[in-house]
Amino acid sequence: MGMLAKIRRMHLRDGLSIREVSRRTGLSKNTVKRWLRQEGVTEPKYPKRDETSVVDAWAEHLAMALQADERRPVRDRRTVKALFEQIRALGYPGSYPRVVVWVRRWREAQASSPRRAAFVPMSFEMGDAFQFDWSCEYAFVGGLRRRLEVAHTKLAASRAFWLTAYPAQSHEMLFDAHARAFAAFGGIPRRGIYDNMKTAVDKVGVGKQRSVNVRFLAMCSHYLFEPEFCNPASGWEKGVVEKNVQDRRRQIWREATERRWSDLASLNAWLATRCRQAWEEMAHPEWPELKVAEVWQDERLRLMVAPKPFDGYVEQPVRVSATALVHFQRNRYSVPTRHVNQVLSLRVYPGELVLVADGVEVARHARSFERDQTFFDWQHYIDLVQTKPGALRNGAPFKTMPEVLQTLQRHLLRHTGGDRVMTQVLAAVPVHGLEAVLVAAEVALEAGRPSADHVLNVLARLKQGLPMVDIPAEAAPALRLEPRADVQRYDQLREVRHEH
Repeated sequence: MGMLAKIRRMHLRDGLSIREVSRRTGLSKNTVKRWLRQEGVTEPKYPKRDETSVVDAWAEHLAMALQADERRPVRDRRTVKALFEQIRALGYPGSYPRVVVWVRRWREAQASSPRRAAFVPMSFEMGDAFQFDWSCEYAFVGGLRRRLEVAHTKLAASRAFWLTAYPAQSHEMLFDAHARAFAAFGGIPRRGIYDNMKTAVDKVGVGKQRSVNVRFLAMCSHYLFEPEFCNPASGWEKGVVEKNVQDRRRQIWREATERRWSDLASLNAWLATRCRQAWEEMAHPEWPELKVAEVWQDERLRLMVAPKPFDGYVEQPVRVSATALVHFQRNRYSVPTRHVNQVLSLRVYPGELVLVADGVEVARHARSFERDQTFFDWQHYIDLVQTKPGALRNGAPFKTMPEVLQTLQRHLLRHTGGDRVMTQVLAAVPVHGLEAVLVAAEVALEAGRPSADHVLNVLARLKQGLPMVDIPAEAAPALRLEPRADVQRYDQLREVRHEH
């Protein structure tokens, strides 16, 4: 109706002739006359021109590929360039821009088409449930861009959430994430809602039947909450935490990727602070006049008081090698040499490895997620070098000794039998403690001529509580009556000898 109204205004209101109207609008005079004579005439609608494209022959292939990509994670979806290369390998003769235009129009049509899926809004009582999920994120930790698994725990009623980053999605990480979240929330709800993750569900049965992992059930029993699992491929059943993954990725995690973190502990400390800040800033979706922190204060009163954290380790047997090392995830860790060729129990924690023999802890190491590394505790080899002192000179474990002991070792090894003397010093570590031996070694080095006897003497003084005071040479006591040289004494001795 725009052109018709324009013609009528130009001719009837402005008084322009039909010739002038035709010249200004570009329409023929007959068309202008016909439109002006007829009352209520409407502008003609011309049928859309049927255009053919070289992409039409490949439209079905492209549509199937795009539909398949919609069911994949975003990072695994193919680009238009990849689709173009795929159909060109199959014989597509056209250009890349034509494929781009076709894909854009297909996506616009999909976006405007009605969606068949519908969902029911959910509401939870205070203290009733929490929801848990994992997400895969990336951040610069220790100078490298690393893939991290982030645990999302969210209270379904107050919407308070907690994030913790881990190197993997293993059992010990799952248990630690729950302990941290419950400590932050100040209690435990009655139910926990999960998807069918492998660390919780060993086998998915018919309907709601699940074969739940034994260690996961032990954790649930410890914290006294009931686990519930969603139907397969039904993420909307825990939509509160699913949306939390998307929102936190756009907000908190975007900030995390812009920074550089020295280690995972510093990243998790920052995430804890940032989560609490978000509680203070975010409005609650059901009560917009209240912040999440305010609603959480109300829900916390309805949570069960959390007991001591669950001892969430994963245990497995390991055999000690002839070099007193155990292997775990392509790394090696030392144990006391008395356990060589024995089978020990390895308890795996998120940040530590504990080795146990007959229920007694024999070694503890910080856990490393690198590969092909060896981690020694030189004190594990003290008993062995008592019988093999020569191993001290090139022993790899003893390169990790404190600098004071390494300096003392260099002094002693300059002399014959110095390695055996050094073993006597090291043998005092289990008896007197490392700190006392380090002090004694420093005192011996300051004296200028260190020895095992000197170190042991200092240790004895420390044990008895005597002051560590060295007597200077000039302060040595002098004789009151100095001896007098008397050569006549020798003659007297000779005479006595003759008489016999």
